[in-house]
Amino acid sequence: MTPEHDVRLSALMTRAYKYIRLEWNPEFSALRLRTCVKPIQCYSLSAMTELQRVLHDIAESPGLVKHFVMTSDVPGVFNFGGDLSLFVLLIRARDVESLRMYGRRCVDLVWWMENASKLGVHTTVLVQGDTLGGGLESVMPFHKVIFERSAQAGFPEVLFNLFPGMGAWNFTIRKAGYAIANEMILSGRLYTAEQLQRRQLVDVVVDDGDGEAAVYSVIQTVNPRLRGTLAALEARRHAAPVTYESLMAIVDQWTDTAMTLTDRDLRLMERLARAQARKAGGGAEGAVDEIKRMELDTAWGEERGTGITVWGGLGG
Repeated sequence: MTPEHDVRLSALMTRAYKYIRLEWNPEFSALRLRTCVKPIQCYSLSAMTELQRVLHDIAESPGLVKHFVMTSDVPGVFNFGGDLSLFVLLIRARDVESLRMYGRRCVDLVWWMENASKLGVHTTVLVQGDTLGGGLESVMPFHKVIFERSAQAGFPEVLFNLFPGMGAWNFTIRKAGYAIANEMILSGRLYTAEQLQRRQLVDVVVDDGDGEAAVYSVIQTVNPRLRGTLAALEARRHAAPVTYESLMAIVDQWTDTAMTLTDRDLRLMERLARAQARKAGGGAEGAVDEIKRMELDTAWGEERGTGITVWGGLGG
């Protein structure tokens, strides 16, 4: 490591963060980023600002970081994705530009991951626990995706008449094909780690508690052939390109769709946000349980032919 790298690494590691924690492994030049966002483990604007600052520092210091690893410090949750409470606030205020700005900042994060091979960085993500919507979108551009067996993931947005708008279509189609993308995004279903692996969206599934060893194994395996691996991954990007323009076009459509949501849709979003907060606070039930209740509401509404009824009341 050069003296300049030493200075840059020191600046990176000593900066004050509120929602992330950094760890450095000098043996492999590996930077690990752990997230812990309060009150809900999601991609809040403040959390994304800190994430973007770290990623910017990596990009500005070529050769400093060779392996980037992302995990969660919140037990049972990797990431709940979009900041639903903020969405409700902006939609009710008819603040289109702020909603679009949020979408663009999400795209900027996945776009950095998409371009990591060009920056000389191999990326690995470890998912331990639930990851929904934008949380699942965020892991897809990683070079290696590891799930512990109890983790669940999916795109529930259709349950409140929205869709995942920050890369889900692009990356799911590229990794798994149109049929799987349609199935996952239009159904709103949740999937187990094994189901996601069968759909080619997860590379490695390990027993609970074995995720740390799996991350180390990936880094050990990739490191001796890092330059060749990154060159091959960069070639893969050219073979199946995802463009920033297409990502932003979908954000624009997502924003327009969000502004059409009804009060009922917004109340369902608020209900899910409350469930996320319960899970983040250590509650026995959380967002996954709430999604299952919403699915049950929909099924009973269809069965009765009277529209959706809210199981248990909106108060949750």
